[in-house]
Amino acid sequence: MAYLRIKGIVIKQVVFGEADLIITVLTSTRGKITAFAKNAKRPRSRLSAGAQLLCYSDFVLFKGRDIYSVNSCEVIEPFYNIRNDIIKLTYAAHMLDIINDSVQENQPANKVLQLFLNSLHMIANTDKSPELVVRIFELRLLTILGYAPHVKNCIVCGGDFKEGCNFSFNKCGFICKNATCITEDKSALDIMKGTARTINHIVLAPIKELFNFDVSPEVLKELKIVSSKYLRDRLEKDYTKLDFLKIL
Repeated sequence: MAYLRIKGIVIKQVVFGEADLIITVLTSTRGKITAFAKNAKRPRSRLSAGAQLLCYSDFVLFKGRDIYSVNSCEVIEPFYNIRNDIIKLTYAAHMLDIINDSVQENQPANKVLQLFLNSLHMIANTDKSPELVVRIFELRLLTILGYAPHVKNCIVCGGDFKEGCNFSFNKCGFICKNATCITEDKSALDIMKGTARTINHIVLAPIKELFNFDVSPEVLKELKIVSSKYLRDRLEKDYTKLDFLKIL
């Protein structure tokens, strides 16, 4: 029999029948894996804990003709602090939507999995702003997917940013304040130096240092504008889960 032992986090859950679940698991080596979890909705099921949304578990899967079946799962990290907090859960749901849209089945996703787990840890176990964590996640994920904005220098002339810079969504990167360069994209967003440094860090920093900073409310506001629009432009989709926070 073809068994697969693999660690992963549940990123999607669909009820099938009265007690069964079809789950999607994000893994390091195989990207998304869809699996059938029999009786996982029953409280006494040995699969009920590990098959929950956002549970990071060690799975043993059996390869059927059309779909994997979950043979067993041992919870590594349940992220209870997120699942029991509506605000934190909303931020996590936003990230789940993006991952489900951008990660393919049977394609390595080690960097995506590491980024997602680190982001969830920051939201669940630290006092860092979930808003900042999500914006870091968005830009870094786009970088991993091959949509990294040009942040080392001016994308037009190659010069530095002694006088600040603009962010061009059309050219996907920074444009300096030189009059000639600005004319290349008059719709580019004028951003503060602190915002430019933050974006540069998110794109280029080693993963271990990715979350090692905080920003002012003004920089976070600009970062939100840049990140959300850049995400929408690159993935060609509006992500609206975070709109729920406006009514809380």
